[in-house]
Amino acid sequence: MFSINVEQRQYETYILTDEKAKSQLEVLPKRGGIITKWRIDGKEIFYLDEERFKNPEMSIRGGNPILFPICGNLPDDTYTVNDKKFTLKQHGFGRNLPWEVGEEVSVDNVSLKLHLNSNEQTHKVYPFDFQVDFTYQLHGNTLTILQEFKNNSSESMPFSVGFHPYFLTHDKSQLEFDIPSTEFQEKDSKQIHSFNGNFDLSKDEIDVAFTKLSAKSTSVTDKGRNLKMTLDYDDNFSTLVFWTVKGKDFYCLEPWSGPRNAMNTKEHLTVLEPGASHSAMIRLTANFFA
Repeated sequence: MFSINVEQRQYETYILTDEKAKSQLEVLPKRGGIITKWRIDGKEIFYLDEERFKNPEMSIRGGNPILFPICGNLPDDTYTVNDKKFTLKQHGFGRNLPWEVGEEVSVDNVSLKLHLNSNEQTHKVYPFDFQVDFTYQLHGNTLTILQEFKNNSSESMPFSVGFHPYFLTHDKSQLEFDIPSTEFQEKDSKQIHSFNGNFDLSKDEIDVAFTKLSAKSTSVTDKGRNLKMTLDYDDNFSTLVFWTVKGKDFYCLEPWSGPRNAMNTKEHLTVLEPGASHSAMIRLTANFFA
């Protein structure tokens, strides 16, 4: 039995439910199209900083924010395209703008389609006409996010897309990582380190990127919660970012289609020709075990 209900809270909230699996999503189209909550049998999958969330001036720290049309930050928040400079803040505008609700389905799964279209506001920081469609599909303990991008401009459109899921954890020493890479690069120092499956969780902050991925799947097992989270992604996603802050009950394992500053370096940058469309997919699976 699948259902979609809408509740008016601080923001209009779409609640997608798979009753048989006792699985439920909460989606806020007008607040960046974000999934704020995902629970299975009453157990939260995502972390959410409720105090930050109440303040619309602050970025949401929690749930699964959307990164578009860039992932990460740019030097001085600037990039150049067609010999013109533009200013674009960290992770782009997808997570800040209102999305429109499209198709709702509750047959073989429960799904909600959201649209984001270019407008005067986006043109100031990203000079392209586009339509982006995201479909959130919930079935059992699996969340699939289908993405469609269309370039309605008369010139080639560069972009990156990604997600920033905050996974709830209470004891990071109980985390076991299976990341398909043998090295990562630190954000600030740019140093590259070998990776043996462990992080130094005594650090105040860890912010690293894995770019040499040998597989299209990664997982984290939280022995404290008896939860294994698996993230599958298609060929679009070239980068996995791991981020956590000491003393906070979350870790992030983020699939990005391109690394930081791809708009300037062109590294793994997706470029859509005029009139062309492009699709991408990620899938999250939450397995609780005894």
